Amino acid sequence: MTICAICGINSDNINSEYFSANFYPLKLRFSLYTLQLKNPFGLAHGTRNSTAIVLTQLEHKGIVGFGEASLPPYHGETQQSVVRFLSALTLEKFENPLETEKILKYVNAIAPGNNAAKASVDIALHDLIGKMLNKPCHEYFGVKLTDKKYSSYTIAIDELKTISQKIKEAKEFKILKIKLGTRDDEKIVHIVKNECNKKLYADANQGWSDKSMALEMLHMLKENNFEVVEQPMPVDCEDDDMRWLKEKSPLPLLADEAVKRYSDLEKAQELFHGINIKLMKSTGMAEAHKMILRARELNLKVMIGCMTESSCAILAAAHLSPLADYVDLDGAFLVSNNPFKNPELRDGCIVVPEKPGVGLEL
Repeated sequence: MTICAICGINSDNINSEYFSANFYPLKLRFSLYTLQLKNPFGLAHGTRNSTAIVLTQLEHKGIVGFGEASLPPYHGETQQSVVRFLSALTLEKFENPLETEKILKYVNAIAPGNNAAKASVDIALHDLIGKMLNKPCHEYFGVKLTDKKYSSYTIAIDELKTISQKIKEAKEFKILKIKLGTRDDEKIVHIVKNECNKKLYADANQGWSDKSMALEMLHMLKENNFEVVEQPMPVDCEDDDMRWLKEKSPLPLLADEAVKRYSDLEKAQELFHGINIKLMKSTGMAEAHKMILRARELNLKVMIGCMTESSCAILAAAHLSPLADYVDLDGAFLVSNNPFKNPELRDGCIVVPEKPGVGLEL
């Protein structure tokens, strides 16, 4: 008897045609793709016009699950590194996709790091399992679709004269996330406040190196009705500086670059009020789900976020979004050549598909 460690399902009693005497090995395929951004995407540490991704497929007895690795350059993974990692996997030795824990343990043990590459396998595996069980991924994880979860839309760093136009392009979203961490931060905030009256989040992307200056910025953002701030200071700043800032901050501070995986949560509790979980950092849906549950135990707020991604990874994260306090899943809406149909956006909320698996539409 095989029990899935995540959902507790006895695979011997479900869709028995998949688990007859004739087993079929998992087949992994992957291809390279580049997402083109609609506008230059500026952060405190650089600007880019595109994001490289790797699209994966896991097939079992004719059923195909889709996955994705998104590779912003500041995270250190490349298409070449993902290809090397995926090429080293021998997933064909697994004949039962519902051995989720066993398969992902093997994938994680192949090499350290490679978080986005591992996420591409994890997402494809969960999409495949959902299709086999005829269940959407949120049901597989025991997530109930209850209250609306509004997603923010990112206004990246750019020339000041372009901010107004970017805000207009975000008219379907009720929340804006403003990228900061430059000498023009106050000017950017002033323009945003003049252009709209939407809810506002801020992301400094490690851009404020001095704790006193960071605190001044946090008070300025509070006065302008911002609700939360991501990664105000560098990951390598002194822990005592972050503890000081956390204690004095008028706004909740979320760790982004400072938290990647489950093992980072205990440290995050000391330095931040919450965490931004992204599938490309966490190695996929399984660990992201574990991180959310543990974050709640630690009384940490949770954002479910993204990189620049296609609908594949965005929808995968959307299945976990009902568990979060903040949702930032705009990645597919920032690109001009999404290889899949865009997620459905309804009243500023990404609609979590009720279709089997991730619910991706080609």
